[in-house]
Amino acid sequence: PGTIGGAALQNISPEIIERIEIVKGARSSLYGTDAIGGVINVITKKVNSSSINTSVGYGSFNNRTALMDLGYANQSSELGVTINSNQTDGYAIRTDSDTKRGYENLTSNAYYKQKFSSSDIAMRYWRSEGKVEYLDFFLSPLDQDYLNESTAFEINNVISDQFKSKILLSHIKDDIKQNQSTDYVTSKRNVFDAQLDFSIEKHNIAAGIYISDEEAASFAWGSGYTEDTRSEEFFIQDSIIEGKHRVFIATRYIDHETFGDEIVWNAEYGFDLNDRISFSGSSGSGFRAPDATDRFGFGGNINLLPEESNDIQLSASFKKNDNSSYKFEIFDTQISNLIEYDMNANKMQNIGRASMKGMQIGYQYTDDIYVFRADVINQRAKNDITNSDLLRRADQSLTLNISRKFNENIFGLSLLASGERKDFGVTLPGYAIVNLTAKLKVTSNLSINAQIENITDKDYQTASNYRMQGASVFIDLTYNWQ
Repeated sequence: PGTIGGAALQNISPEIIERIEIVKGARSSLYGTDAIGGVINVITKKVNSSSINTSVGYGSFNNRTALMDLGYANQSSELGVTINSNQTDGYAIRTDSDTKRGYENLTSNAYYKQKFSSSDIAMRYWRSEGKVEYLDFFLSPLDQDYLNESTAFEINNVISDQFKSKILLSHIKDDIKQNQSTDYVTSKRNVFDAQLDFSIEKHNIAAGIYISDEEAASFAWGSGYTEDTRSEEFFIQDSIIEGKHRVFIATRYIDHETFGDEIVWNAEYGFDLNDRISFSGSSGSGFRAPDATDRFGFGGNINLLPEESNDIQLSASFKKNDNSSYKFEIFDTQISNLIEYDMNANKMQNIGRASMKGMQIGYQYTDDIYVFRADVINQRAKNDITNSDLLRRADQSLTLNISRKFNENIFGLSLLASGERKDFGVTLPGYAIVNLTAKLKVTSNLSINAQIENITDKDYQTASNYRMQGASVFIDLTYNWQ
C-alpha cells in the first residue's frame, strides 16, 4: 500500500497459503516498482478436489483458532471458500512493561475458476480484519482495528499454439484506525495488468502493460494528507533455452506520476556443465518511489528521492544424486538514495548509498522418509557513507529443517540461529531457536497437529526493548470430511 510501502504479511493467515516464493535481488523489471532488493510472493491455496476440512486449536497465551475450508472441483470448475479465526491474549512485548498485548484476526478467502475450451476465468477474494493491541512510546496500552482486502478478476486465453494472453483486474484496500484517537491510515489501489505470451522458435516472449492508480490518506500526530498516485508501466521479457545454455532478459519502462520516467532491467545467463553441475549469473536494476507516508506522514520529507538499486548474483549448483543437492550463491546489491529514519533530524532521509554483500550456501536432501534442508548466510549490510551497519540486520544466520515420516505420521525439527545485530545505540546479541512439530494421523479423517516453539525458552530480541515469543505450545485437531 502507498501508506506504508509494504504488504501486510503479518495479517495473512498461514492456513490459506499454498507456498511462498522468495526472489532475491532487484526485480523491478519483472514485478514493477518497489522490487529493489527482492520479492516475497505469497501464493494462496487453489482447489484440487472436493472436500470439507474443519479444525479447532488451542495453545499458549490463550491462543484460540478455528477453521472451515470448503472445496469443490470437477473437470471444468473449481470453487473454494476458507474462513479462519485466530485470537490470542498475547504476552508482555516490552522489556520495561508487564502489560500483555493481544491480537484478533478473522480471515475469509474465496476462489472460483471456470474452464472453457481455450480459455478460463478466475475470481479471487481475500479479506483479513481484526484488532492489534500494543504499547505506545509511554507504555500506555492502545489498540487499533485493521482491514486488508484484495479482489481480483483474471481472464486467460489460449489464442493459438504460439500465443496466449492474460488480463488481470484487481482492487486492494488497506485500512488502519486507532481506537483511542482519531488517527487513521488507509490506501486503495486499482490495477490493470495485461500480458501477451508468444513463442517464436527458441524465444519465449512476454510483453504487457501494468497500470496502477492509488489513493492514500492518513491522519496522525495532528496532521494528515491525501495523495493520489498513478503509475503506468510497460514491460517485455524473453527466455531462451539452447542446449546447455539458458538466457533471460527483461526490461520495464515506468512512468510514475510524481517521480517521472525510469527504465529498469534484468539479465540472466545459465550454463549446464552436465546433468549434475550448473552455473548461473544475473544482474539487474530496481526502482522504488517514496510512498505517501515517507513524504507526508510523521517525520515525512517531501524532498525525498526515489531509491534505486543494482545487483549482481553468481551461483553454482551441484546435484550429488537424485536425493541430494548443493547450492552456492554470492550477491552484491548496491542501493542509492536509501530511505531511512534519521533520529537526529527527526525525519525520513536519503542516506546516500547502502550495500548488501554476502554469500549463501544451501544443502537439501529428500527421500521417501526424510526431508532435510540447511542454509547458511554470511552478509554485510552497511551504510556506505558512514561505513556503519544498517540497523536490525544480522551478518550471519543458519537455518536447519528436518522432518521424518513414520508411516502416516510426520515429525519435524527446525533451528534458526542468528548473529548479533545493531539497533539504535545498542548491539543485540545473537540467538538460536529450536522448534518441534508433529502431525499425527489418528484416523483416515482425523489428525492432530502440534507445535512446540522456542523449546529452550530463549530470551532474545530482534528490536531493542521488544521481547520475542518464549517457549510455547500449540495443538489443533483437523477433520477431513472428504
